[in-house]
Amino acid sequence: GEMAKSTQLIDNEVFRAYATYTAIVLLKMMLMSLITAYFRITRKAFVNPEDTASFGKGESAKKFLRTDPDVERVRRGHLNDLENIVPFVGIGLLYALSGPELSTALLHFRIFVGARIFHTFAYLIPLPQPGRGLSWAVGYSVTFSMAYRVLKTVWLL
Repeated sequence: GEMAKSTQLIDNEVFRAYATYTAIVLLKMMLMSLITAYFRITRKAFVNPEDTASFGKGESAKKFLRTDPDVERVRRGHLNDLENIVPFVGIGLLYALSGPELSTALLHFRIFVGARIFHTFAYLIPLPQPGRGLSWAVGYSVTFSMAYRVLKTVWLL
């Protein structure tokens, strides 16, 4: 297909699908920040002295400067989102602009979003492996597939 013109993006069904699914995974990634904050507060585990002020002063507040396994698990899930969702956003945009069929684009976007949501649950519950690893691999493969399509379509080397 022909590359989409920027003035027609909002009318482009593939671009609208991209925007929809990108917004979903970005909101999911933002939610991880709130979950981290929730776990820090409920577990009283902080990394900055000023964050402990609500729980005590001076030496009594120092006991709240600590790591917590639950907080660290949420943080690792959030970091994994950053490592996978950011490339999806960039490559997905290029993919959406490369003129794929709507059904193929929807398949890519939906599988990626589903894999990332499953990955989050697998991380937070936690579910036994290989569930989390497979969900990561599925999402990663989708992004790689889109990158391949972009390079195949616009190869100018």
